[in-house]
Amino acid sequence: MDTERADHAEATVAETPPAPAPAEDLLSEVDSRIARAVRALRQRQKADGHWIWEFEADATIPSEYILLRHFLGEADDGETEAKIARYLRRIQKSDGGWPLFEAGFTDISATVKAYYALKIVGDDPEAPHMRRARAHVLALGGAAKANNFTRITLALFGQVPWRGVPTMPAEIALLPRWFPFHIDKVSYWSRTVIMPLAILMARKPLAANPRGVHIRELFTTPPEEETDYIDNPTGSTIGDIFVAGDKVVKLIDRAMPGPIRRRAERRALDFIRPRLNGEDGLGAIFPAMANAVMAFSALGYPEDHPDRAIARQSIDKLLLDRGEEMYCQPCLSPVWDTALTAHAMMEANEPGAHEAAKAACDWLAEREITHVKGDWAVRKPDLEPSGWAFQYRNDYYPDVDDTAVVGMLLDRVDRDAYADMIRRATTWIEGIQSCNGGWGAFDADNTYHYLNHIPFSDHGALLDPPTADVSARCLGLLAQLGHDREHPAVRAAIDYMLNEQEKDGSWYGRWGVNYVYGTWSALSALTAIGLDTDHPAIRDGVAYLKATQRPDGGWGEDCATYWDEARGESKDSTPSQTAWALLGLMAAGEEASEAVDQGVRFLLRQPMNGPNWEEVLWTGIGFPRVFYLKYHGYSAYFPLWALARYRTLMRSNTRALGSGV
Repeated sequence: MDTERADHAEATVAETPPAPAPAEDLLSEVDSRIARAVRALRQRQKADGHWIWEFEADATIPSEYILLRHFLGEADDGETEAKIARYLRRIQKSDGGWPLFEAGFTDISATVKAYYALKIVGDDPEAPHMRRARAHVLALGGAAKANNFTRITLALFGQVPWRGVPTMPAEIALLPRWFPFHIDKVSYWSRTVIMPLAILMARKPLAANPRGVHIRELFTTPPEEETDYIDNPTGSTIGDIFVAGDKVVKLIDRAMPGPIRRRAERRALDFIRPRLNGEDGLGAIFPAMANAVMAFSALGYPEDHPDRAIARQSIDKLLLDRGEEMYCQPCLSPVWDTALTAHAMMEANEPGAHEAAKAACDWLAEREITHVKGDWAVRKPDLEPSGWAFQYRNDYYPDVDDTAVVGMLLDRVDRDAYADMIRRATTWIEGIQSCNGGWGAFDADNTYHYLNHIPFSDHGALLDPPTADVSARCLGLLAQLGHDREHPAVRAAIDYMLNEQEKDGSWYGRWGVNYVYGTWSALSALTAIGLDTDHPAIRDGVAYLKATQRPDGGWGEDCATYWDEARGESKDSTPSQTAWALLGLMAAGEEASEAVDQGVRFLLRQPMNGPNWEEVLWTGIGFPRVFYLKYHGYSAYFPLWALARYRTLMRSNTRALGSGV
């Protein structure tokens, strides 16, 4: 995309001829649906002002929860494991495997973990569902072909030799920052997972596994005889070099003197302890929290040691009990859910909606992070701390995306009351901008791309580089607060966004599925900052959204679109993705278009359950091609938001560009 396009765009104006009025019966239906959704959301709001929905991942997290308990040798309460097992059986595919997302293809790693979890809680390996799972794993090459994190789990249970996993020695904690690999050069989620994992890989503990359950039947070659474990994750020459280097590191690891190893473990603990984060856990994400508990166990900490006890307690906070079933969430999403719901309530402008949003803002205000300079300060040491986490608490890791969305909300609800917070958040957002003009999710300039070639990084998500969707939210905040297009941060951000546009007019969605999410984000931000709706980038984005609208009037993009060969794949329309497309089109001045009309009618046809439009398919993403998420709140607040904005625009004679969300 030509970066000079921005130079030829005129600042937009608030007034255009009135849009043709839609049929009054359509607007009447919109009114009714909005009122219904707002009432349901007000009933769902917590007494302290926040909202939270379930946050669901694939089978790996609940499976790992069971395996963690058996690693530690914990006794079952008679219900928890049985309920999780019911959940795992229900989400198993008919082919015997477990997918990474609803209606997705079977993933070997998820299937190996789910099979092991079910077998370890007592499922008969000759039961039909277990036989189908086993057959599928063997057809895919056996458990030796599972990803690195799965094989690390199997190594902890003695199911594969430690030579079968890439080495991450504890001594990485001692490396200087100039070294090609340093913990500060990877993403926050990698940091918090790797540091306790390095202790585990140094100690190589064996799981208690009180029932002595094995899964040798999932291997095509006996695991101790298997020689083809370590792969080059990218197939590149540098990847081959790293694979060869892993063999050297394994030799060094075995010969490491004890005093150096103990020093490295102490340094790793020095990283972990300040970040334990109380009952919200290390990094506030399950993999890091589970690794921390196992690391404390490997170091000999008793169960009642304060560090081990709080780390273990934080994991149980993630359990979601559905009555007959239970699963473990990967983390919790209250700040994200609260901020976005409050935006939708403000857009709806129904009786009581503003009061609900104000209560949400007061709850959010208590969670601004001003007392800790987190890991982001390594690159930005002089920056005043601010920001909001994604979870209840995660003080070392404020989320850039959340901070921008919260900042826009505070300004929208009561600019004067929250003026100091808005100033701090804006200063922090500007300060953490990357050199290329974009923003990552947690760090500035986390772009050491060569590290994604190391064998450990077969998930391809070791880093946190700038992305279009997060950058769009930051640009939207700056636009809403009155920054003009000549402001240095804004100019750099516009150039970045225009450069990120795909050839088909879309933008990639790193944190939501996928190009619909990215394109909505980009169109909202670019028009908010003043690019004219006739700007070529805007017209190309509009053309993409119109071209991908489904025959039923909705939009639906499959999680598989993160694979190049599946780009454009769509199984069904979803309310949340339809809402994103509508918001993007309306930001570009298309509220009176046939595409928007049909999209609105699609939303009105969809049934609701409480505040949620019914939505089966997943539209969230953790790591592309590896880890997907179902945000249960997306089908509540985004459709409401889209319908409310449509109503506002169609009943107004003036068109003011909205915020960048």
